[in-house]
Amino acid sequence: MEEEVAQSVTDLPVQNPPGEEFSAADLTWVKYASSEHHREDVALIPYERMEAFISGESSNPECPTRFHIERSRKREEGSLREYRSDEFLLHRIYWCSFGPENYGEGGTILPSRKFRLNTRNRAARPQSMRGCTCHFAIKRLYARPSLLLIIYHERRHVNKSGFICHGPLDRDAIGPGARRVPYIGSEIQQQTMSLIYLGIPEENILQTHIEGIQRYCSSDAKVDSIASQYVQKLGMIIKRSTHELDLDDQASIRMWVDRNKKSVFFYQDSTDTDAFILGIQTEWQCQQMMRFGHQSLLASHSSFGVSKLKYPLHTLLVFDSMQHALPVAWIITRSVTKKDTLKWMRALTDRIHSIDSSWRISGFIIDDPASEIDPIRDVFGSPVLFSLWHIRRTWLKNIIKKCSNIEIRREIFIQLGKIVYSIWSEKNPMDALEQLFQDFVDQTAFMKYFKSFWVPKLEMWIDSVRNLPLASQESCGAVEGYHLKLKVKAYDDVQLDALQRVDWLVHKLTTELHSSYWINLFADESGSFPEVKAEYIASTSWQRALQIPDEAVHFDNKEPHSAKVVSQNDASQMWTVWNPGSEFSLCDCSWSLQGNLCKHILKVNMMCGARKDFQPSLSLQSFQRVLLDLWQKPLDDSFSLDLSVAWVMQMQERIQHVAELATSDGIAQVAKKLPIQWTKRTGRRTATKRTSPVVLPHSNSSLQKDLTPKKSTKRKRLSTFSS
Repeated sequence: MEEEVAQSVTDLPVQNPPGEEFSAADLTWVKYASSEHHREDVALIPYERMEAFISGESSNPECPTRFHIERSRKREEGSLREYRSDEFLLHRIYWCSFGPENYGEGGTILPSRKFRLNTRNRAARPQSMRGCTCHFAIKRLYARPSLLLIIYHERRHVNKSGFICHGPLDRDAIGPGARRVPYIGSEIQQQTMSLIYLGIPEENILQTHIEGIQRYCSSDAKVDSIASQYVQKLGMIIKRSTHELDLDDQASIRMWVDRNKKSVFFYQDSTDTDAFILGIQTEWQCQQMMRFGHQSLLASHSSFGVSKLKYPLHTLLVFDSMQHALPVAWIITRSVTKKDTLKWMRALTDRIHSIDSSWRISGFIIDDPASEIDPIRDVFGSPVLFSLWHIRRTWLKNIIKKCSNIEIRREIFIQLGKIVYSIWSEKNPMDALEQLFQDFVDQTAFMKYFKSFWVPKLEMWIDSVRNLPLASQESCGAVEGYHLKLKVKAYDDVQLDALQRVDWLVHKLTTELHSSYWINLFADESGSFPEVKAEYIASTSWQRALQIPDEAVHFDNKEPHSAKVVSQNDASQMWTVWNPGSEFSLCDCSWSLQGNLCKHILKVNMMCGARKDFQPSLSLQSFQRVLLDLWQKPLDDSFSLDLSVAWVMQMQERIQHVAELATSDGIAQVAKKLPIQWTKRTGRRTATKRTSPVVLPHSNSSLQKDLTPKKSTKRKRLSTFSS
């Protein structure tokens, strides 16, 4: 319902809030329109309460300030023969003292002003002018001199971009004591923010923050006090921060992009011809992409929130030293066309190559057969692999949801696995599909879902599995681990209608999720937070499976279709893994019954790989197919055969090194077997032969200075030559 608009000042009620001071929050604002004003927020108060209102507005706890008179006009009583209801005797425009000029970074002085006004009630320092647009006008009415009309043009203390530009909620405000504040680098700030998002108690955060500051300066009572104020302020900023920079979602995103240009690698606003695309990558994510993505794998987690979010989320992942999936770029768009995909992929690689032109990846993993492969090959120039984690998880979750019988669940899931496995055999996948329909015709709920949702696009999935090499279960588990964490962060404590706003999703990604992965990797590499590190290591099923000893897995020849795993928490309990050795294994533990890839399945499949009585996994079968195709070419005994042999030998050596590194206890054992590479020694400073230096023992375990005599470069006196 459209808000009513007053056409005359006489229609406005006179308000007189109690107390010595009052502010805009104590008044009821009405929309007012006239020939001079276009739908402005106005309120009518007694003229004698003008100073009380200005004082109350200056005492805003979130944005404390003072208001100066920007412009002023007045006229005498009886000077007008005809007048409107809003004509004035006194007209003033009050502006926040942190504006309207902007002396900050990128700021400009008003074009009509060559110098700063020397008004006594303006901001104390020129550098404090932050371009604040908060201002209001007052009119002492000509017709009723005892009343004052307040017209608020901008109530928020924001700059032209729409961001808070001063006060406790301003992230860039430093205050007059900045030169005495200890150095706080980006690493310390990010660490403190991440701990706040994790919900760590403030006392522990403050202690960690002070320890980080002590790396740059000594600690005393004053430094500790400033650090405490900093942590409290940062916590207040995070607590009060909001995703809504504007009521309109599209305008809010434009404002966010304008302020966070360093974190945006591609932005295309939605028009009649172009789709909305927002590519986000922070500086830290860019560093991790260059670090872990070079000569390694890049994975795609696509189409998150298709049915819930306004625009689906596409994530690019790298795998860190522990093979955990690490998000290095977020792309928010509904478009999957080749044209739009090529745009943001080229923008992303151009950003990386501007820093390191030699950066390359070895492979790109996709999880959606509808993904465009040509842009990946054109931009990244790497082979494309296909991951089965999404289809496995979706099938299993719907089987558990729509089938109540445990045995029926198991048989349906195994039969679905036979459909996928038949792709790599001489059997027709459609025969296995027909067998599924015949055997489980009584499971009407699941069959209705499967026929309506999967059968129309099953051929597309089969073609992708047949034509692309398949990713391993370790990478599938890592991508699934990211999916679960993203799901918890995105859908936890969701506000009303927030899912249909892009700015809410951007806020979640760049604050909570980004800080979570930052502190996880920092804890893993520095060892600063043992509990966070232990939780991060165990965040994937593959790493949890490595903690299960081989003795805990039992195979029974009488029951070849199942395996038993002893629980690590309760030795009297055993979990059963059905259809062992397959990507479509099923466990009766609670984690697996939620549709997840559990540690028991992965541990059993690890041990099945070394046993000949189990068929190889799909990823291994696809690898063997690639080698067989390579072995069949070329057909003639020509120069191309020599070149192919050289490439195969080079590939064989690299695969051997990777296998040795994966099975060894550390890289040192692999490095010992590598041949010694001699390098050219740099030239000596002197031509004289140096004697072997003698290292003397010292109490503090430090080495003594090199006592070898060095050739003096000083100019000799003439007396030495004469003598």
